[in-house]
Amino acid sequence: MSAIPVLNVGYRSTHYWLIGQGPARLLVDLGWPGTFGALKMTLRRVGVDLKEVRFGLATHYHIDHAGLAQELKEAGMTLLVMENQVEAIPHMRRFAKPQDRYRPIQGVGNRLLSFTESRAFLASLGIPGEILPTPGHTDHCVSLLLDDGRAFTGDLPPEEGAWDNPVAQQSWASLRAKGARLVYPGHGPVRPLD
Repeated sequence: MSAIPVLNVGYRSTHYWLIGQGPARLLVDLGWPGTFGALKMTLRRVGVDLKEVRFGLATHYHIDHAGLAQELKEAGMTLLVMENQVEAIPHMRRFAKPQDRYRPIQGVGNRLLSFTESRAFLASLGIPGEILPTPGHTDHCVSLLLDDGRAFTGDLPPEEGAWDNPVAQQSWASLRAKGARLVYPGHGPVRPLD
């Protein structure tokens, strides 16, 4: 089995990971508000049509990880919302400044997923893996773990820096127990999970 393609289409110090190939890709983390043009330009630069970004997953609902969610939805993307994230979405407004041009995320058209059904849903996209709750940065953080050990962790505090954060330590223990070997964070370099 060949590795699932992963492209970094991020900018402004935040990584946005495009996973899969062809007409049904998944975007993990969804851009700063007011930067839709920058995202489209980055996608063009790597040879991906915006229409191929069919699904989006925010690792958490902070402005740099979900700021473009509504604009992406209006362009045809379906927003995947995990069961622990529903109540966090309305709070996005408090992180936005008027100059951000943030468009509030509407509930219509979102796909609500439980963690137990995430594996089957991802398999329907040709992505072997699952979405896991990984609190530690926020209570509603999630990570995507591919079966090959690549983990897309958003802003989960790095394990070595989470010595005083038992919630984050437990999330890392859970990822490790499930086979995580390589960390694709929201900020900073890709790194092995020792």
